Order: sequence, then structure tokens, then C-alpha cells
Amino acid sequence: MLESKIPSGPIEKKWEKARFDFKLVNPANRRKHSVIIVGSGLAGAAAAASLAQQGYQVDCFCFQDSPRRAHSIAAQGGINAAKNYRNDGDSIFRLFYDTVKGGDFRAREGNVYRLAQLSVNIIDQCVAQGVPFAREYSGLLDTRSFGGVQVSRTFYARGQTGQQLLLGAYQALEEQEAAGSVKMHPRSEMLDLVLVNGKARGIITRNLVTGAIDSYAADVVVLATGGYGNVFYLSTNAKGSNATAIWRAHRRGALFGNPCFTQIHPTCIPVSSEHQSKLTLMSESLRNDGRVWVPKKKGDTRPPSQIPEEERDYYLERRYPSFGNLVPRDVASRAAKEVCDELRGVGPGGQGVYLDFADAIRRMGEAQVREKYGNLFDMYEEITGENAYKVPMRIYPAVHYTMGGLWVDYNLMSTIPGLFVAGEANFSDHGANRLGASALMQGLADGYFVLPYALPNYIASTQLEKVDTSHPAFAATKEVVAKRVATMINVRGKRSVDSFHKELGKMMWENCGMARSEQGLKSNLERIPALREEFWKSVNIVGTGEELNQSLEKAGRVADFLELGELMCLDALQRRESCGIVRSATSCKTPPGRCCCRIDAKESRLRPQTRPRREDRSL
Repeated sequence: MLESKIPSGPIEKKWEKARFDFKLVNPANRRKHSVIIVGSGLAGAAAAASLAQQGYQVDCFCFQDSPRRAHSIAAQGGINAAKNYRNDGDSIFRLFYDTVKGGDFRAREGNVYRLAQLSVNIIDQCVAQGVPFAREYSGLLDTRSFGGVQVSRTFYARGQTGQQLLLGAYQALEEQEAAGSVKMHPRSEMLDLVLVNGKARGIITRNLVTGAIDSYAADVVVLATGGYGNVFYLSTNAKGSNATAIWRAHRRGALFGNPCFTQIHPTCIPVSSEHQSKLTLMSESLRNDGRVWVPKKKGDTRPPSQIPEEERDYYLERRYPSFGNLVPRDVASRAAKEVCDELRGVGPGGQGVYLDFADAIRRMGEAQVREKYGNLFDMYEEITGENAYKVPMRIYPAVHYTMGGLWVDYNLMSTIPGLFVAGEANFSDHGANRLGASALMQGLADGYFVLPYALPNYIASTQLEKVDTSHPAFAATKEVVAKRVATMINVRGKRSVDSFHKELGKMMWENCGMARSEQGLKSNLERIPALREEFWKSVNIVGTGEELNQSLEKAGRVADFLELGELMCLDALQRRESCGIVRSATSCKTPPGRCCCRIDAKESRLRPQTRPRREDRSL
């Protein structure tokens, strides 16, 4: 039975109680303990810097050439915090409530309340590090609104918030590397987890430059490797983002939670070509001032400037007058799909809607719009060749964030003792849909404030025998990895890695993406195993394993996606409910207006609920 280890007592006192109850490690003893952290984005860099400052010996691994290239830099719009600087009714409890509601009531409430509490500390931490948040004329930190909430709580640095926050964490990480407390291992990819007597005690990596397969031992392993949205092939994730670390841990016994819960972001540049390899996100912050619309008439292909106001449908403002264009992401995404399915979409193939800044420019002036969103407009023009100051942007929903991940308890430990999971790689905080500006908040909360308490508690309360890479478990796991790599290279088939990834991605998007049906999911569960079998017979990987080989890198990641994709479809098929996903009438057996199930407080079973399902119009 899973035990979430949520402290007893009122929800607002749980984290305080947990911190007091946690066991501590004497400062003189900390240097005797070692920690492996896989991933150097916000969660990984923050955890590595914080634990090294406490005195632990930290090894931090990333597959990029520098921690500065972690995918956290791609988060543009902002980071939430319940500071209530605007005095507009915000509070820790309101942030907690909005986050739980935005996750369709499927997040673990104890974790989410802690996240809301820590949000105020995160901003102070980042300001102290020199993160250049936007400020008002008076010098106070500025905030803006994001979808799904009616207060202004999102702190931002133009359209570069993730990058600026990552630089703050990176400089703290580099300080500890210079002090000798952190050893960085760039261009190293984790390929397996090493267990000794049931505990996580190390990892096996492949050096992406030399191809060398190496072993590393530690007392604790932390995975902070982000999400797995690239299972869909086309997503807003960096091409290198993958599921290998968490999937290898899952294969070693770490349970997976909510794998099919995927966030579809409504503000993405539409697909332009069959040859496209990734999608580009336009920040949700643009919906503060941009208005979303489509023509009222089907098949209207006139340029937007020739469509008069009375022939435009500002469908979000019409359907959701309280929230307008700032409805939650899942609501905005479904609404965009609906109008495009009605043949009212715009752009090539009719797969797009307009995001129009004409009213904002008339109201504020182009100079002020440039000041707030200039880099986003520049990025849009560079990709599409269109000047969004003169013509509306075109946007369409795309895969963005994954709410599923490895199951963790309140202390962020997986079902494998000694294996902690932070940030997007775990399942705990965001439920089914997730609000915007929460990803940065969770990554930094886990890295700066939760792991520095929870990890020492594990070390102080666990008997950890002396283990190094000479232990037989390391040799055995290393042999498994080497054999898997060799088998993959020796297939010498005729199909490229990308052809398999594209085929899987298309299946996942069509049948396990924004719209799902029982028939489509069952079809995937027949086709994915067949595709996986063909992969191991027909994939073509050029080169060898003893060199820089990006084809081999991609193949290993796609092999894991081919297994994860099947699990996602199994999860989606067994959930006879709607969690912000479009499902056919024959797919959901739940009575109209009702939600089917919810994880109980001890995470031990699913129990029926009679809570009415959130209706779109009332949000």
C-alpha cells in the first residue's frame, strides 16, 4: 500500500509540523554523505546548490554542455507567488485553491498548500540572487495576470522569466562548484538506476562525447529531469527533453503516477509543415492584452484586416465573460479545437485562431506593447515572417507540460527508498490540467526549500552501508546498459529513428492527446506494441557506441517513449472520466455532470466521488 506520509493536523500547519519532525544531520557529518542529482534545470540546480551549501558532496549530471541550456529557460511568462502586492484579494489559500481547481481537483492537496506557502519565499530568494523581475515605476515588483485566475500574482521578467530564474540558480550552482562542493558532469546521460538492497545507491551514465559507460555511487539519488511531452514528437519541449531517467527508474520499481495527464497549451504557433520537428510556444502572458477570435462564417479565408468587427467571433469573451481571454489553458485549448472543427479556423489547413493586439496597441500605444512583449513579438516574426504589431498572431493548442511522473510521497521520495524526484519529473502538485506560471514555482520550491529538509531526514533515519562502484550491483547494471546499447546499434535496419518517433507521436496526439475515445485508445494499444517490435527489428543507427552519436542518443529515448506511450494509453483507457480532456459520449461511462474518481488521502485506492464535474461556463 502506498503511504503518502502527509503530516496530520490542519493543512496550513502540515509543512511546519513536518520540518520540526524531520531528523537532522550534524554539519560535521554532512561532508561524509554524497548525493547524485540528475538534471540541472531549476529543480536540479536549486537542489544541488542548496544541498552543497549545507555541506553534502554533490554530483550533478546533465546531458547538455552547460546547465544554462536546461529546458527551464523556455518558460517565458512568469512565476506565481501569493505576495498580494496588488491588494486585489490574493492569499496563500487562494493560490492553493486556484492550483487545486486548475488541476481538476486531482493534485495532492498537502503538497499544493506547501507550494503556495513557499511561493512567497521563492520570490525573495530570487530577488536576493539578482533575478531582474519587472518593476513598476515606484520600484516595486510588477505582476500580471495568467489564465484561470482573477488576481494578478504572476511575477515576470519580460518574456524571459525561465531563463532569468535559471541564471539565478546557475550562479548559485557555479559558486558551489568553485568551492568544490559540487562536481558537474555535463554531456552525461543517465541510462539506468543502481539498487543495492532495495535502495537507490547510484546511476549508470553514458558520456555523450566519448561513448564511455560509467558508474557513480552515492547515498541518495535525485531525479530532476523534467517532463515527457516529446512522446508526442511535436511539442513545445526542447528536442533533447526525454523520459529515460524516470522510465529507467520505473523499470527498476519506482511507480508511475497519472501518466496520461498532459497539459495542452493554447498559445502555440501552429504546425506549418510535415517536416517540422518541434513547436514553439508563445507565452500565455500574451492573453493579458491579446484578444482571441475567429471569423463567424465557415471557410472565411479573407485576411483579418478585411473581416469587419461584426463578423468576428471573440468566442472566449462570449462564452466566459468573467474570465474572457484568460480562461484556464484546458478550456482555451478545447474551445480553439471546437471552432477549428467547425471549419472556422484560420491559416493553412484551418488549424489556427487569431490572437489580436490591435485593441491593446490603440489603448496603450505600440511602444508600451513592445516594452511588455517585444521579445515574444520578435520571436514570432522570426518564425512566421509576420509582424504581429500589424496583423494578428495565429495560435493553436499543442502539448506543453506533463502532470504525470514518478509517484512521490510528501517528502518527494519515490517508492524506491533513497530515490527522490523533483519538479516536473514527479506527479504530485498539478493534478490533471495545471495553471500557467506554476512550473517554475514547483521546480524552485522543490529544489530550494523541500529537498534540503526531506533529504537529510532520509539520511539521518536510514542505515546506509558503505557502497562504492566496486559493488556487484554496479557491474551487473552496467552490463545491462552496455548490452542494450549494443543490441540497438547492431539492428542495422532500414528505418530512421525519427520515422518511428513521428509515427508514435501521431498516434499519441490523435488518440491520447487533446481528444480521446475508447476506440482510439484501444487502437493505440494494438499498434504501439507492434511498432515497438518493428523498432527493435528495423531501426537504423549509423556509427558506433564509442563516439559522439546523436542517432544513438535519440534511439534510446524513442525506445523508452515506445514503452511509456503504451502506459499512457492504458491509464487513459482505465479513466472513465474527463479531466479537461475531450472524450466521446461512448467513451465515458460516468453519469452526466459527475466525476468518476479521485485519489484518497492515503493514496491507497480510488474512491468514487459525487463532486459535480467542473462545467466550462462557470469554470
